[in-house]
Amino acid sequence: MSMSVGGDDGGVKSEINVTPLVDVMLVLLIIVMIVAPMLQKGVDVRLPVADNSSDKPETQDQTVLAVAADRSVFVDSVQVPMSDLRRRMTEALDAKSQRIVLVKADEDAPYGAVMEAMDELRAGGIEDIGIITERRTPAIE
Repeated sequence: MSMSVGGDDGGVKSEINVTPLVDVMLVLLIIVMIVAPMLQKGVDVRLPVADNSSDKPETQDQTVLAVAADRSVFVDSVQVPMSDLRRRMTEALDAKSQRIVLVKADEDAPYGAVMEAMDELRAGGIEDIGIITERRTPAIE
């Protein structure tokens, strides 16, 4: 968006037109804003609902152990066999500053599968374990 004022003889302009650049950058910004939350999804589990839960901001420094309804176990969104869980959790925690494991178990996962995973954590020397739940929304009367 440039405007010629006076005395120009209609020659070639050496000014850069930034309008197409701004348009492209805005489109890229919108695409990034839409795609970024999808990349942080993790393992798709239906979390149990609880009244007394607190919000904890998600950071890259957290280690998440997910137990799906079909008894499959995931460490930071990567499927791991139960026999290899202890070693993989130790490796994951060695790379991070927080030694806290958050357990994200599906509502339909068997209780025994969740306890087996937690037993493996305890056997590996991991004592700080948290459980992720959904917060119950208050009923509107």
